[in-house]
Amino acid sequence: QVQLVESGGGLVQPGGSLRLSCATSGFTLSHYTIAWFRQAPGKEREGVSSTRSSGGKTNYADSVKGRFTISRDNTKNTVYLQMNSLKPEDTAIYYCAAEVLGNGNLNEDSYDYWGQGTQVTVSS
Repeated sequence: QVQLVESGGGLVQPGGSLRLSCATSGFTLSHYTIAWFRQAPGKEREGVSSTRSSGGKTNYADSVKGRFTISRDNTKNTVYLQMNSLKPEDTAIYYCAAEVLGNGNLNEDSYDYWGQGTQVTVSS
């Protein structure tokens, strides 16, 4: 059974950092593209970052480039999202999602499996 479980969210002050984790099971992580999405209250879900199955090539939304870093550890079946220089507008529920093989796009319709999400709140 495919499962993705996010963790690491919380409350942080502007300028602070958080590291999110996406623990996966039920499939071979190296065969899957994993992406992070987020959804703020009253807004549509948007793609944040992805790491491709082949070679781990990464992709970032313009809004997080230079501040967020995605990485994967296939031996631990886990994908991470390091978030630095956080802003109030980063406040959202963050989801990880998986697509077999995949091309690293940030279109949510491409992804087959989703986690339940973890809340990130950036506020002073």
